[in-house]
Amino acid sequence: MKLLEGKVAIITGASRGIGKGIAQVFAQHGADVAFTYSSSEGPALELEKELAGLGVKARAYKSNAASFQEAEDLVNRVLEDFGTIDVLVNNAGITKDNLLMRMSEADFDQVIETNLKSVFNMTKAVQRTLLKQRSGSIVNMSSVVGVKGNAGQANYAASKAGMIGFTKSMALELGSRNIRCNAVAPGFIETEMTAKLDEKTVQSWRDAIPLKRGGSPEDVANACLFLASDLSAYTTGQVLNVDGGMLT
Repeated sequence: MKLLEGKVAIITGASRGIGKGIAQVFAQHGADVAFTYSSSEGPALELEKELAGLGVKARAYKSNAASFQEAEDLVNRVLEDFGTIDVLVNNAGITKDNLLMRMSEADFDQVIETNLKSVFNMTKAVQRTLLKQRSGSIVNMSSVVGVKGNAGQANYAASKAGMIGFTKSMALELGSRNIRCNAVAPGFIETEMTAKLDEKTVQSWRDAIPLKRGGSPEDVANACLFLASDLSAYTTGQVLNVDGGMLT
């Protein structure tokens, strides 16, 4: 059964990693997919072609979700190209890790703008359509770091914790219109970024996880599929940890 048949989803930051995994799983379940990228045009166009090969409509858009105007423009373009929007996945994010004593103001501001303000920008731009049709699902990509904090990631943790507060507030604001808003908090997910780390470090992280392995983008994507689909029709304002038991 295709859980998102006939639905249109926007996924920000989907040219690689977790975002790419979400786009693939959504397309496999029948969703037409509009997704954004910032600089990786080649991988984005490859993904667009891959998704179209699954029999759905797919389009890549170069857009900076941290820009209020670009978010507005993106949503208008998606509405022109796809006709409607049913699901928003706020996935775009960056890290600029450092201890606070060495963290620059620019590094703090950029992480907050890209990770947190982008969620405000995209949700505000999309909500008009969702309110009009009185249905929709918003999924925000937080992190276990936003739940428990992490040394050297004050900016990232603040942005991800802020997303959780925003998620719960939107669930309260939009619930009466049958619009749900939830967050996913991934733990250690093995992507292109973690592949650059040395094996000893990666294995020490795996050993500290109850399930004794890192997660995959597909693990996170399946959680997003649940929250985007009618399987979670009575679920809103929640944070779903996808962490192999890390926070248990």
